[in-house]
Amino acid sequence: MGEKRKENAAVISQEKLAEGIYSMWIRTEASKSAKPGQFISVYTNDGSKLLPRPISICEIDKEEGKLRIVYRVTGRNTGTEQFSRLGEGDTVPVVGPLGNGFPIKEARGKKVFLMGGGIGVPPILELAKQMDCEKKQIVAGYRDMHTFLREEFEENGEVYISTEDGSAGVKGNVLDAVRMHELEADIIYACGPTPMLRAIKAYAEEKNIVCYVSLEERMACGIGACLGCVCKTKKKDHHSNVHNSRICKDGPVFLATEVEL
Repeated sequence: MGEKRKENAAVISQEKLAEGIYSMWIRTEASKSAKPGQFISVYTNDGSKLLPRPISICEIDKEEGKLRIVYRVTGRNTGTEQFSRLGEGDTVPVVGPLGNGFPIKEARGKKVFLMGGGIGVPPILELAKQMDCEKKQIVAGYRDMHTFLREEFEENGEVYISTEDGSAGVKGNVLDAVRMHELEADIIYACGPTPMLRAIKAYAEEKNIVCYVSLEERMACGIGACLGCVCKTKKKDHHSNVHNSRICKDGPVFLATEVEL
């Protein structure tokens, strides 16, 4: 684990944002050095579940020493379902911040797309808050009308919404919203499911736009123990001498041209 130690973070508050989507604020040392695009590994207090769940950081409040995570509950009696039962006064073991985060300095003076889909939407919020660029265009894709975090996004940039069922914004995905509104950008930051990132990568290559993707959806343990999150890359891994990277250790953010999706 290197210098990162497990700590018991205090739960400040928790609320349900939409069906299966929860938002939790925790007080943690990790807030002091956290950057947009990083994640924390959250452990259950249940001894039968040894591996943590990697959850992206949604908001960072360094002054108050707290972080916000917004996550999806993935089923009954899962780690995430146990997290959803926590409230003020509880503690939860965490390790972080982990991963490399988004390179935000490259956006200075540029027109930017911040693209999030599904549970890849939350990490885009802190990125939007810290982004210093000429034009900030937040393109968020949801399953349905439950467009969680939309109000927070509207305070931090121009917001364009897509939904799979057409109940809010443009019917379709984030690229459908880009095309419908005839949006343009010099650089893209994206986080979401693999098919979405694959489409964005192809779009960026076609338009010759620099693109960074966060592959956090593909992580299992978040601490490099399980090797369940390996992705194919152009660079050789100096340990195994193969073209693979561990998303949790080498990512989760990669230059899109560096990874096979």
